[in-house]
Amino acid sequence: MRANAEPCGAPWKVVETVGISPSEFLLRELRRRRTTAGLTQAQLGELVFCSDSQVSAIETGTKPPTLPYLTAVDTALHTGEYFTTLWNELVKADAAPVWLREWMEIEREATALRWYEHAFVPGLLQTEAYARATFRAARVPVSELDQRVAARLERQSVLARDPGPQLFVVLDEMVVRRACGGPDVMAEQIEHLLTCAEQPHIQLHIVPLSAGIYSGLAGAFILADMPDGSRAGCADHQLKSQTVGQPDSIAHLGLSWDAVRGEALPLGQTLDVLKEVAKTWTT
Repeated sequence: MRANAEPCGAPWKVVETVGISPSEFLLRELRRRRTTAGLTQAQLGELVFCSDSQVSAIETGTKPPTLPYLTAVDTALHTGEYFTTLWNELVKADAAPVWLREWMEIEREATALRWYEHAFVPGLLQTEAYARATFRAARVPVSELDQRVAARLERQSVLARDPGPQLFVVLDEMVVRRACGGPDVMAEQIEHLLTCAEQPHIQLHIVPLSAGIYSGLAGAFILADMPDGSRAGCADHQLKSQTVGQPDSIAHLGLSWDAVRGEALPLGQTLDVLKEVAKTWTT
């Protein structure tokens, strides 16, 4: 291990989750009522004017349901206002995918977070303008944009806890050099990263472009240390992100963290890179 790498910390263990959220209950009911009606996802899609892939994405939690969709399902399945009532009384404003809701619960309890990103600034460190630009790039509907941005900013409150979690971040250098929302947005975001890097509970490191191709480019991930000594992980890829707790998956992410952390610059050199990059966004 390099001198600037922090200890691995808690042993690898499975994080158990209990109970079911209102959003998960809604998704369960969507699947149950559809199958009870004898409809496939493709058949329901025809009735509500969606593709079977869209129906599947909603039922598995990778895409949030909308009120118009639930109204159409109520009509198609002859369920009165069952799903719209669930939405209005239990689930309203909970637009995050199931995997993210589960992860946010873990994030709120974690004592330490180890976060690697090769494409975007981590959500916990994003400015409002940068967050808005990332959602626009992901083609989030305009009607949902303000809600999604507000939810992301609210998520950052975990860093204000007392005591707050230790946050270790490793970024690929292209994250701070790639335009996201324009020069003004990037200039503000880089300045925010410099401010964050001065906080005692945040450690920020950059993998320089000179590292070339390295294993972290396969995808972003997060590791969370929990109060009971267990660990959870969140892995990201092109189709969706998922929360993982299996020992072999956690062990794999642990090795991945060691690898990307080993490629990263120490704090002083990281700050030098950020200051140099800041100049490129203001000139």
